Amino acid sequence: MNIKENVDEGLRSIQSNLLRTVLTALIIAIGITSLVGILTAIEGIQNSVNSSFADLGANTFTVQNREQNNFRSGGRREKRYPVIDYHEASEFADRFRDDFKATVSLSANIGGAVQANYRSKKTNPNSSVIGADEQYLAINGYKMDFGRNLNKNDLENSLNVAVLGQEIARNLFDQLDPVNKEITFMGSKYKIIGVLQKKGSMGGGTDSDRVIIIPLASGRGLAANRALTYNITASAPSISDGEMILEEARGLMRRVRGDKLGNEDSFVVERADAMAKDFENISGYLRIGGFGIGIITLLGASIALMNIMLVSVTERTREIGIRKSLGATPQVIRFQFLIEAIVVCIIGGIAGLFLGIIIGNVISNSISEGSSFVVPWLWMALGIAVCIIVGVLSGIYPAIKASRLDPIEALRYE
Repeated sequence: MNIKENVDEGLRSIQSNLLRTVLTALIIAIGITSLVGILTAIEGIQNSVNSSFADLGANTFTVQNREQNNFRSGGRREKRYPVIDYHEASEFADRFRDDFKATVSLSANIGGAVQANYRSKKTNPNSSVIGADEQYLAINGYKMDFGRNLNKNDLENSLNVAVLGQEIARNLFDQLDPVNKEITFMGSKYKIIGVLQKKGSMGGGTDSDRVIIIPLASGRGLAANRALTYNITASAPSISDGEMILEEARGLMRRVRGDKLGNEDSFVVERADAMAKDFENISGYLRIGGFGIGIITLLGASIALMNIMLVSVTERTREIGIRKSLGATPQVIRFQFLIEAIVVCIIGGIAGLFLGIIIGNVISNSISEGSSFVVPWLWMALGIAVCIIVGVLSGIYPAIKASRLDPIEALRYE
């Protein structure tokens, strides 16, 4: 009996016990769904993170204030450093531009729980107001949907103009064109000059679709007497070594801040793609964990499949005796039952692949908005390979047991 005949015989056996086959395949499908679903979700989130930093470049970095905490170390509270003020940020930006012909942007968080109003409509008090210069959008990977960016005239004259995130524009104006209309927030009126493309958020940080970007000087006026912390974002495309530019920036900022030799930095320099690299490392561990969960689920499915195959051998004892009396060798019997187990696994595996891809993409889209639909060909191939392995492991013992039946005793079985 050749492979094709064995497959046909396996399919006929499956059709004759359809309910049992469906339930067995469903167990396999659940295992493959958990395996492929988790890996697909991780892949989708990873792609979203990578695409978010794709336009920033390897030489883009941010200089910002060192985060403070209230923990004590060795019985002493950690040293508190003064925030980066406007004069320090401006001095660094001017010197870095001159030395490296770099693109540098200054920005400051003006408010983090702001409510914007347009006539009778208002947003939830969860919008962020950022004071920035004309380089801020490009260097941070924002893109205009319509309207225009801030320009030098807006900055030099401290005009009350604003660029809105997609969600704020949609909530306040719905189908209306927001450009040249005025909104009110933090007690001042601002004219809208542009709307950003949808960008979403990552890692629970500030949602880029809920931002209001205004000229830096205008933001300083809104802050009044409140001290602002300034962030510096820079990019020097002429320098190929990303690590070197970070060290140059670090050395320059130490001189600007007056940090003494031997003391730690009073600020933090972070590469723009640091989060993407960190998540890539984390996602590797998540993949291992997801693979382990899927394998454990498939182990339970393989035990169930082995039990079903042993029942099948018992039910078909007389059939096996007839086949052997007609000349079927133990190898043929063994191969027939093995093929039957593999076919059941592949049927369940294919169903699990489709479910896993759909569920994985739903999870990745719910965690990271705007992520593209992912078809993980590598994990699909791995899923099918695992199905075949599970089929072999589950079917080998029942197949061996069937091939060793004595034909005379088998023919007497009722």
